[in-house]
Parts: sequence; structure tokens; C-alpha cells
Amino acid sequence: MLHSGAYFVMTFLWLFYFLIKKPDNYDFKKGFVKISALIIVFGMLIEVLQGVFTSYREPDWADVLANTIGVVLALVIFIVFLNYMKNVKHQINSFLSKIFLH
Repeated sequence: MLHSGAYFVMTFLWLFYFLIKKPDNYDFKKGFVKISALIIVFGMLIEVLQGVFTSYREPDWADVLANTIGVVLALVIFIVFLNYMKNVKHQINSFLSKIFLH
């Protein structure tokens, strides 16, 4: 549960950052899938490295599965609510432009 939650939050934040930085006409779904795949690979790499470089930890494929579940859940939720997230993006940009232009 902890691994899924941590990877859910990390993925969600990276996807939102990606959404903020790219123009609205960008193909977000393809980019979202690439980011999610990289985060899954990162989780696998961490598991392997903790087994290689520590004597008190072993790679646990259940952790990899939990990490992947968190990533996939964040990806699905983000894609389902993509239009809402774009609206949030515009509200943030509008708010920031009011603060910094006045």
C-alpha cells in the first residue's frame, strides 16, 4: 500500500508538471505513457540496486508490482480527468498572470 501510494503521488505530480509545461495542442496521452513507463523502470531499477548494493535488503517483485499499480492508477485517473486537469492548468496560469502582471 505504501509503495502504491508513493508511486501514485510521484507519477501524478510528474504528469501534472508535464501538462503544465506543454502547450494544449500537444499529444499528452503519448507523453503520459512514456513518463509512466520511465517511472516503472525507475522502480524496477531501485529494487535491483537495493539488492545489489545493500546486505540488508533484497529485491522484492511484490514491491515492483505495487509500484506499477500506483503508476498505472495515476495514469488512468489522469487520462480520465484530462479535460478537468487542463482546466486546472488554465486556472493556475490565469491566477499567476494576475499576480505577476499587476
